[in-house]
Amino acid sequence: MKPTRTRTPTPTLHSLQELKLFQRELAQRRQAAEEQAARLAAAARAADQERRLFELSVGAITPLPVQASAHAPLHRVLPPPEPLQREADERLVMQQALSDDFDVESLLETDDSLSFRRPEISQEVLRKLRRGHWSLQAQLDLHGLRTDQAREALGTFVQDCAKRGLRCVRVVHGKGHGSPGREPVLKARVRRWLVQKQQVLGFVQARASDGGSGALMVLLQQVD
Repeated sequence: MKPTRTRTPTPTLHSLQELKLFQRELAQRRQAAEEQAARLAAAARAADQERRLFELSVGAITPLPVQASAHAPLHRVLPPPEPLQREADERLVMQQALSDDFDVESLLETDDSLSFRRPEISQEVLRKLRRGHWSLQAQLDLHGLRTDQAREALGTFVQDCAKRGLRCVRVVHGKGHGSPGREPVLKARVRRWLVQKQQVLGFVQARASDGGSGALMVLLQQVD
């Protein structure tokens, strides 16, 4: 008697519809893979083109060697620079601008206090300044300062007050009681310096309660 052989069953698709679905899925996968490869190739070509254009613009490029342990250096944040030189220049210009040789006598009013006003300022404005029409907003006391120190302090004071929009300020120059010969050294100089400052519209001698002959009430131009 011959032995009986057993056949192994082969996998089969259950229907023609399943075969078509399987083929369609394979086609979609193949198309997606081709599209991805095309995008990668296009990106590589674009990068190579940009590199070539850059080389044409700046010349040959030599890549820097990269060390495995290289770290980006830490940069310390430096404080903003102080404009020391600019401030020194401004002080020098201010000192040079206020001259002691400036002829101020012809510009002063012929009243007892030798007041001053710009041509566009009326006598009525000076009268209001003398009567205290405007409130005092700042004061500079020049007692004990040398001539150069007083000149610089006055120039800085007037400039700062004008920038802040102040209207009425007082400058105390003293009566000269402590000066050699009891002469008011700064009195005439302060008037001469103030006349040279464009921010000064006028000034009058202060009232007795505000310092009298040892001080000036100064009217400043308001800056918008």
